[in-house]
This record gives sequence, structure tokens and C-alpha cells, in this order.
Amino acid sequence: GVEKGDRVVIYMPMIPEAVIAMLACARIGAVHSVVFGGFAPHELAIRIDDAKPKVLVTASCGIEPSRTIAYKPMVDRAIEAAEHPPSAVVVKQRPEVAADLMEGRDLDWDVAMRLGRTSPAGVVEVGATDPLYILYTSGTTGKPKGVVRDNGGHAVAMTWSLANVYDIGAGDVWWAASDVGRVVGHSYIVYAPLLAGATTLMYEGKPVGTPDAGAFWRVIAEHRVKALFTAPTAIRAIKKEDPAAVHVGEYDISSLELLFLAGERLDPDTFAWATQHLGVPVVDNWWQTETGWPIAANLRGLEPMELKAGSPSVPVPGYDVRVLDPDGAPLPAGSEGAIAIKLPMPPGTLPTLWGDDERYVNSYLSTHEGYYLSGDGGFIDQDGYLYVMGRTDDVINVAGHRLSTGAMEAVISQHPAVAECAVIGLADPLKGQLPRGFVVLNAGVEADPDDIRSELVAMVREEIGAVAAFRAVDVVGGLPKTRSGKILRRTMRDIADGKQAQVPSTIEDAGVLDTLTPVLRQGE
Repeated sequence: GVEKGDRVVIYMPMIPEAVIAMLACARIGAVHSVVFGGFAPHELAIRIDDAKPKVLVTASCGIEPSRTIAYKPMVDRAIEAAEHPPSAVVVKQRPEVAADLMEGRDLDWDVAMRLGRTSPAGVVEVGATDPLYILYTSGTTGKPKGVVRDNGGHAVAMTWSLANVYDIGAGDVWWAASDVGRVVGHSYIVYAPLLAGATTLMYEGKPVGTPDAGAFWRVIAEHRVKALFTAPTAIRAIKKEDPAAVHVGEYDISSLELLFLAGERLDPDTFAWATQHLGVPVVDNWWQTETGWPIAANLRGLEPMELKAGSPSVPVPGYDVRVLDPDGAPLPAGSEGAIAIKLPMPPGTLPTLWGDDERYVNSYLSTHEGYYLSGDGGFIDQDGYLYVMGRTDDVINVAGHRLSTGAMEAVISQHPAVAECAVIGLADPLKGQLPRGFVVLNAGVEADPDDIRSELVAMVREEIGAVAAFRAVDVVGGLPKTRSGKILRRTMRDIADGKQAQVPSTIEDAGVLDTLTPVLRQGE
């Protein structure tokens, strides 16, 4: 009974039925909203109430390297808590876990297909500006923001960007190692490759532990993948388990021509490691859930440029990127400030937030007249290359000196023992704020942690200067991250400052915070 304009929530693991459900919605003019499979019931309920779906599509379970997660009990609890529950739930039963179905509301996907309740649906014509999907991104207020994507502009952006940014065309095998619950999954697992006639690869697994740190290279070898797109955190996870890249040599990855990394800042050390061991260009690109496709990139299919470590290269055609001072005036080359996009925005970017135009204007357009504010800080160098140094709230003020924690992280990540790191600014009665570092070491490192700490402090002093007042470093077992690989610096900062920390629903492993909290609270 789903019709044009109706919403459908999709709460699925990385199985073909997830993509089938998305494309089915697109075909009949329905608006899909994909929510990460495994999201907590409360968070799913919030999204149900905002989108008000007619139908929810799910599976009985998702498979993780160490466990199987039953989805249906979480769906039932979310629907129970929701004020606008869907009238029907379609469940794909997987052999690992069987879901209990509720009489009169729940449909078994396979049974429905067998009973002939489905027949080929004609293509429904929609306007270019009609919504294709809603994708929720965590909001600072705790209420998620429903980013809206339109049909026409999105199709233009997907088709153009896959060819020109990523050099992928009809017949190429392309692998975006992400999740359909993320914007990368929407743009570059589902829509862009299929619009372009490329082969798209879906993978239910992790870069390590399924079964080892060679999983990505195995998949590339088996399917002759031309280009891989993943997050820097995936490469760091592989590097941590296999620092010498032994597994790379076990597979024939000669088909691989390009590695694209996005989703968080690409530190120079990860860039260097991947470049050295894979022997292909490692291409950073920077964008957001809101934009749906790259703001800054190195156009591999149009005019490849020199790659610079630490930079996603230059603004992509369509984006007029400026760096602004606190008053909204453009800054000269080399000066760090707030990264903004001069209006109008290009096709494919968000036209609004679902049901909340006012929040859209207040969140993105009201700070500086005529600009979309990205929320990220950075600078543009003399050659026009953009450097994204982190969220604007990751700039700290140490005794009057404005310093980027991203710049400190770039220094720390160069240490051969460090797998990944985070630097946060903590309140200090004397200097206002002081930086504190947290590092995860590579597997097999035998050096004394105290020696590593001393070396890191010396490196930051040498590269950034004594003004950074960088003296505190903790060696930890893991850092809290979202499922897309972003390190939760704000959450860490709030815990360390003794505040009530908001833990976003997108956290990958809440257990990491439990382990880290005593370290964060012990102070210097």
C-alpha cells in the first residue's frame, strides 16, 4: 500500500535486500529513510516519529565478527515507544536468527514473495525537487537532523562525481566499504555506481577480524576491484593489526588502481602507509552527510593533480569554498578559519531538513549571510589546496594562542608506534585550555609507554612549538568512535571536564567509553 510521497524506514544489515528496498522506494516515488541496523530502540523510535513511515523494513539479525545481533526485538520496542508507528513491518528472515512475527502487522519477506503478493511495479514519475530520501545525522541538541535529498540534483551529482572524482564508469568494479546506513552507502554503494552502470560491491564485515587484517585485500583480489573507497579509520585498524602489511602480499591486488579515503581527517601517516604498501594513489576527499558528494577532492577522472598529504586537494566544481574569520570576512591563503561554501550550493546538496526549514536555516545558513557554514575549520594554501583541520570546536585557546588539535594529531600520528590518536582541549584555570593526547599503539609495540609519551611531547614541541603546552599523553586500548569512524572528541572532552556527556547514538562500541572514563577523569 505504499504510494508516492509515503515514507519507508529501512533498518537492515548489509544484505542485498537493503538495497532492493531502497531502490523499490525510489521506483515508486516513496521516500526511504535508512537507519543503521542495530541502532538502539529509543533512537529508532525518534526517527520513526520524525519520518512517520507507513512501512518499516527489517531483517531478523545482523552479523558482527564476534556476535549476532537480533534486530526484531529492537524494532518491536521502538514501535512500542513511537507515537507514529508504521502500519506494517516486513522482515527478511536470516538463517542465523529467526524473528517472531506479530500477526496482522508483520510480513515475512520471502513468504510475501512466494505468495505472489508482489508484482512488478511501474516507474512512478516524480519532480526533480521531490524528495528521494531522508538520512538522519546526529544533531547537537540530541534531536537528529533529517537531511533531505532530492531526486534530480542528486542523480546529476552522483553521475558526474563517480566519473570525474572517482574515475569509475560502466563495467568497472567499484567498492565503497561503508554501510547503507551512512551517506557514503547511499551515494556510492547504491545510487552512483548503478546510475553509471558500474558493478557495486556490498560487504558485510569489518576491515579486521573477518577473519583477519587481510579481509579487504582478499575481497579486492576475488572481485578484481578497480577502486576502493573507505574511511581512514579502516586503514588505521588494518595498520594496527598488520603494521608491516604482510597480508597485502598474500593476495593479487593488481586490479586496484585507486584508494579513496573520507569520513574523517586523513592523517599524513595513514596516507604514507597506504601509499607505500598499496602502490596506488591514495586520494583524500572531504564532504558531509549534508552535501551528499565531495566538496573538495582530486578529480581522478577529469584532471588529476598532485596529491598533498593532509589535504583533500581543491574545491570540486560547483562549490565556492571560502575560509572566513569570526566576522564572516574571507581570510587570505594560509590563514585558518571557518570553512564555508558561498551560496548557491550545487545540485545534490540538501535543500532542507525534513519538516524543519527553520532548523535548516538556523543550523547552516544564519551565521554568515550568503554562506553555508560547514562546521569545520581549516585553511587554503597558496596553491588553492584546502586543509580541513577538524570541527571548529576542536580549535583550542591556550593562553591566548588559538591552536588546532588536528595539527597536533598530525604530528603525533607520525610516530611509528602510534596506530591512532586524539587530542582534546581541557579547561585549565591558568591558561584557559590545555591539550591532552590519547594514543592507541600498533600491535606488537614493545617500547616503554613512558618513552613513547616523552617522544610525542618532544615531537609536538618541535613541530608546533612550546606555545602548545602539550605535556599530557595517555596510552589507551581504544578510542570511542561513531560507526563511520569519527572519534568522539566532544564526548571525551565533556567526560574529562566532569560534565554530563551526551553519547551519540552512532557510537560503535560504548564499552570503549567505560574503559576510558577513569583515564579521562584522572586529570593531569
